[in-house]
Amino acid sequence: MKAVSSSGRCMMHCSASGYGGYVMVTKLTGSCLCGSVHYEVTGEAQHFFHCHCNRCRKATGTGHGSLILVKPKSGISWTKGEESLRCFKLPEAEQFYNAFCNNCGGPMPHLIPELDLVLIPAGSLDMSSPIPAEARIFWDSRAEWCCADDLPAFSEYPPST
Repeated sequence: MKAVSSSGRCMMHCSASGYGGYVMVTKLTGSCLCGSVHYEVTGEAQHFFHCHCNRCRKATGTGHGSLILVKPKSGISWTKGEESLRCFKLPEAEQFYNAFCNNCGGPMPHLIPELDLVLIPAGSLDMSSPIPAEARIFWDSRAEWCCADDLPAFSEYPPST
């Protein structure tokens, strides 16, 4: 899987570890806030995490990033507006990138080549998530005002299963 689209724009990478056990083949569709960018990803929806790391909080402007990890059959298909995609690489980070629509700033999916996965910001979906949220990760980095529920919480990545 390539980390650069046909137009030469980067498709980002970030790190994650396996946890849970959900596997279902499905087609996920989504778009940005203004509707300029639309995508499809077909594959196995494997994990849904709420990530509380500082970078996800800053990238989303919220208490956590809600992230669906998909084992794709063929990567991301940009069905509209690929030319509006942009990315930002945090200079001091080895693998943290942020994909977004240049018009509205809406977060967009990106490839994780090291894991052969696509990370989909759950809020960008135009449909319900095919799997439920399964854990909060980087819980020790959370904002003190954020989130109290019954999901399991881990200091960093969850243990692999």
